[in-house]
Amino acid sequence: MGVVLGEEVVEYRGIGHTQPRRVTNGISPRSVLIVNKLRTKPVVEAIETLLTYIRENYPDVQVYHEDRPDIPEGAKVWRPGPDAEPIDLVITLGGDGTILHASSLFKVGAVPPVLSFSMGTLGFLLPFHIDDYTKAIDSAFAGRITVLHRMRLSCSFQDSGGSPVDTHCDDWQVMNEIALHRGSSPHLNTIDVFVDGQHLTEAVSDGLIVSTPTGSTAYSLSAGGPIVHPSLSAIVLTPICPRSLSFRPLVFPSSSSITLRISERSRASAGLSMDGQISHVLSPGESVTVRASLHPIPCINRSSITEPPQMRPDEDGAIGGMSGEGVGPGKEDDWVRDINNLLQYNATFRSKALTRHSRS
Repeated sequence: MGVVLGEEVVEYRGIGHTQPRRVTNGISPRSVLIVNKLRTKPVVEAIETLLTYIRENYPDVQVYHEDRPDIPEGAKVWRPGPDAEPIDLVITLGGDGTILHASSLFKVGAVPPVLSFSMGTLGFLLPFHIDDYTKAIDSAFAGRITVLHRMRLSCSFQDSGGSPVDTHCDDWQVMNEIALHRGSSPHLNTIDVFVDGQHLTEAVSDGLIVSTPTGSTAYSLSAGGPIVHPSLSAIVLTPICPRSLSFRPLVFPSSSSITLRISERSRASAGLSMDGQISHVLSPGESVTVRASLHPIPCINRSSITEPPQMRPDEDGAIGGMSGEGVGPGKEDDWVRDINNLLQYNATFRSKALTRHSRS
């Protein structure tokens, strides 16, 4: 199973295939899906600008939009599901939540490459500012891009007898995390944790978070979990306010299967949220099993959008060289830049003062 962007087919075999991959010498996508946050005036203007540019420069491309009352003029309605129209490229406008929503539209099967534009907000999943739309779209449509396959999690549910529960979907796919929590209950949850069928521990806590490397900088980080590079294949288990101080976060290989079962001795049911949106309630005896999905999300990197190699200066300043100041396209790590700029990673008081001074 794969998605074609240009002439190269990016295969989704899940485990172990999250390294950035260069896609070159391609042809323009034939269909584009626009996913945006609430249509404020800046969002409306940005969509109109994007659509105008695509129509003028790529007239053969069909543009789709979700089935919403605010669908842009000229776009066709797109509905997710097994009979959905094939999409070659997803363009998002908004914040990180918009990308999570785009992921939720492809609960089953492969996800098209995602080109993400921020609308003045900061986020780990927002490589491009909307002002850079021409260079980003041209490079993506020409196939001169680097795609980072961000891992997703596949979630299935079981009843107290261990039988699968029908959730009207083969397996729910999440990009950041699933979180089991006590919700409005005054009691702690008691949750049995199994790894590859082996009982790991009985967790008494406010809840548990199972996250991807991408999700490691979201809810899991706030709960004390580790920061994991998104190119790694790993599953992070983070307790939420555990009763035992020795219950620390764990990182498992992506080949692991993690089952969280609400203990029969638990005094309350547990709420379950996936990427902060979809909720279920698990009663004592019921469980959720989490695995690495076979279908990650191919996100287009900011560092890959540059001029073609023949247009970049070489060491002597001549056009056509592959070297020059800085690293070449696809080599620079957007994530390293983000944890410094967004998280202010390990920033001392002095470095914060220098940052403020440099901005003034």
